[in-house]
Amino acid sequence: PCLRPRRPTRFRPIMEVDHPETKNENPEGEGKHQTGDAENKPNFPAMTAKELNHGKSEYARVSVPPHRYTPLRENWQKIYEPIAKHMKLMIKFNPKKRCVELKTSKHTTLQNALQKSTEFVRAFMLGFEIRDAIALLRLDDLYIDSFEVRDVKALAGEHLSRAIGRIAGQGGKTKYTIENATKTRIVLADTYIHLLGSYNNINIAKRAICNLIMGKPPGKVYTQMRSVASRMKERF
Repeated sequence: PCLRPRRPTRFRPIMEVDHPETKNENPEGEGKHQTGDAENKPNFPAMTAKELNHGKSEYARVSVPPHRYTPLRENWQKIYEPIAKHMKLMIKFNPKKRCVELKTSKHTTLQNALQKSTEFVRAFMLGFEIRDAIALLRLDDLYIDSFEVRDVKALAGEHLSRAIGRIAGQGGKTKYTIENATKTRIVLADTYIHLLGSYNNINIAKRAICNLIMGKPPGKVYTQMRSVASRMKERF
């Protein structure tokens, strides 16, 4: 049989691929491009609280109970300085309406300055000390919670007095134990209980107070608070 001659093989040209190692770089051009982007980037100054509210001033009012007039007069300088100097708010006491009035100014920069200052003044009116209430201005995760003893259990007469006595303890021992273990502050005002602290700590303290109101012995609450304090130390 006759053999046909083979055709010569044709090789297809391989397409060239640009690799990052072999790519011709131009650092000077790229540097100019980057500096151009940095120059063209807009730079907006921070807006003040008044500009955020379209040029309108915000206003707040905190009523003063009759039994807090004397403490307010004695501690007015301590209340006035952090609000006026640090929060840049205007503050005054209105004797006719018996309230403390707060107002933003053109120097106010913090958007939540009025809210923090209102909570600070309200905490003082509820009975908290200045050194405890001023933490509301410095920290963002602090809150105030209030409830009544009758909200937990319907008590009256001597039963109500004994429940309040169990919360306070002898010489305030039980109250101080709950405060130190949960890192909160507690104010007992007649049948009302006010708590100052973070959200989780307030819940732990409120659970302990509710157990005392329901009649749980203080010894068991002490044991629970010791375990809570040990867990919080391990966490930190």
